[in-house]
Amino acid sequence: MYSKYMEKAKPELHDIAAFRKALANYQVSDHAHRILAGMKLVAMSSLSGGGRNTIIDRLVQQHEYFFIVSDTTRPPKIRNGRLEQEGINYYFRSEADMLKDIQNGEFLEAEIIHNQQVSGTSIRELERAKNSGKIAIHDFEYGGANNVAHAKADAYIIGLLPPNYDEWIRRFRDREVITEQELANRMQTAEKVLENMLDKPYFKLIINDDIDTCVADIRAVVERDEYSSAMAASGRRVAIDVLQRVRGTLRSPAKSL
Repeated sequence: MYSKYMEKAKPELHDIAAFRKALANYQVSDHAHRILAGMKLVAMSSLSGGGRNTIIDRLVQQHEYFFIVSDTTRPPKIRNGRLEQEGINYYFRSEADMLKDIQNGEFLEAEIIHNQQVSGTSIRELERAKNSGKIAIHDFEYGGANNVAHAKADAYIIGLLPPNYDEWIRRFRDREVITEQELANRMQTAEKVLENMLDKPYFKLIINDDIDTCVADIRAVVERDEYSSAMAASGRRVAIDVLQRVRGTLRSPAKSL
C-alpha cells in the first residue's frame, strides 16, 4: 500500500519557471512587514544530527514558544509508518495557491527544493504565532536562515553546534544506520553550514552539549538578549574546530572516519 502511495505522491513541479521568476529578488509585502514588526522570531540552523528538533521540542513543550509549520507543494509522505498530517508536519498547498502567495510577498522565505517542490514559511503562519503571544521558532537550512535575517533584521538567528566533531559523529552513528557515502554527503553540507555560520555576523552560536544548558542559553539570548563575548568565542572555537575536521574528512575520508 505504501509503495503505491509513494509512487503516486512523488513530488513534481509543473511550473518551475514561474516559481523561479517569483523568487528571483523576492521581497516580502508591506502586509508581511507589518506582521513581522513587533514579534520575536527565532531561526535555528544546525548540522544534520545537531539536535535542533530536540531543542525546539523542549522549548515548545516547556516554554512559551510557537513552532512554525512550513507550507509545501509536495503531497504528504509516509513517515515512521504514518502519513504526514496537515497543519502538524506541513501545510500541503496547491502550486497555484502557493505561487500566488509568493507573488504577493506573503512568505517570509521560500525555496525550490531538488527542483521537485517549493517549501516556505508563510506570513499566515507567522501571524498565528504572533496572535498566540508566544515566540515563533522554526528550523531552517542555511539558505533559509539567511533569508530570514535579510527580511527581519531583529530575528534571532541561532547556529546550533555539537560540542565537538567526535560527539557529532557518535550522535550520527547512534541515531541511524548511515552508509559512508551518505555520511560524505552530510559532510559536504556540514562544510557549507559551518562556513555560513562563521561568515555571517548575525549568527548566535550555541553549543548543544547538555539539553538543559542549551535550552537555557537559547532562552537567555532570545528572552533577555544575553549573549556574552565568552559564549560567542566558545561557539566560534567549536565551529572552527568541527569545520577543520570536516574538511579533513572530505580530503581523506578513509583516514578520518
